[in-house]
Amino acid sequence: MHVLKQMIRQPTALFGLIVVTLVIALAIAAPWIAPFSPDEQMFDGLSLEGAPLPPGGPYLLGTDTLGRDLFSRLLFGARTSLIIGLVANGIAVTIGIFVGIVAGYLRGLPGNILMRFTDLMMAFPALLLAIVLAALLKPSLWIVAMVIALVNWVQVARIVYTETRGLVERDFIMAERSLGAGHMRVLFMHILPHLMPTAIVWGTLGIATTVLLEATLSFLGVGVQPPQPSWGNIIFESQSYFQAAPWLVFIPGAIILLTALSFNLVGDALRDILDPTQRGRG
Repeated sequence: MHVLKQMIRQPTALFGLIVVTLVIALAIAAPWIAPFSPDEQMFDGLSLEGAPLPPGGPYLLGTDTLGRDLFSRLLFGARTSLIIGLVANGIAVTIGIFVGIVAGYLRGLPGNILMRFTDLMMAFPALLLAIVLAALLKPSLWIVAMVIALVNWVQVARIVYTETRGLVERDFIMAERSLGAGHMRVLFMHILPHLMPTAIVWGTLGIATTVLLEATLSFLGVGVQPPQPSWGNIIFESQSYFQAAPWLVFIPGAIILLTALSFNLVGDALRDILDPTQRGRG
C-alpha cells in the first residue's frame, strides 16, 4: 500500500499504472468483450473491391486484409503479447538472479566462469540472437517466450552480481557466517531479500522490452504464427496495405508504443520508491 500511494502521487507513474491495468483487464476479459471471434472472416468485412473496411459502423477499428474485426484481434493479441511478456520476462529475471547471485556469492573460478559466459551473451546483439534461435526452432507462443528469455537475462545477471558482491562484504553477512550459518541460510534469508527490490524493478522494466521484442519477432515472421493474433503479426500481415489502410499499422503500433511506455513509467517509479539511492532525485 505504501508503494501504491507513492505511485499515485506521481502523475507519470499514475498514468502508466492506469494504462497497464487497463491493458491487462482488457486482455483478461477479451473473450467476453470482443464483439467477434478474432479468426472469423466476416461476410461483409471487405469492401466490394476486396479492401479492408475503415473504422466505424459494426467494426469499431475497421477490418484487416481478410475481413476480420481488428478490435477483436487486438484484444486477443494483447493476451498473446502480455503472456509472452510476463512469462519470458519472469524466466529471464529468474535466470539472471540465479546466475548473478551464485557468481557474486561464490566468486573465484565459478563466479568468473559464469560472468564471462554472461559477458559472451551480452556481446551478441539480442535481436539477432533471438532471430537465429526462433528460426532454428518451430515458432510458437511458448517457444517465442523461451527465446526471448534466453536473450534477456544477461542485464539482470550483471546487476544482481554487482549487488551480491557488495552484500557479501557487509558486516551483518560476516556476523551471520561467524555464527555458523550455512550458505543456503545466508543466501535465502539475508542476500535474496535485499535483491527483491531490484528483481521487482527489472521485472517491470523488462516487460516493456519483452513486448517490443515479441512484436519485432512477429513482425519479422519468426515470432507467434498466424492465425494466433499478436500485436506484432497483426502489423506484419498488414504491412502491404500501409497506404491503402494505414489504421491496420498505426493502431497496433500505437498500442505497442503506449504499453511499452506505460510499463517503463511504472518501472521507473518503482525504482525510485524501492531503491534508497534513487529517492529524492529528480
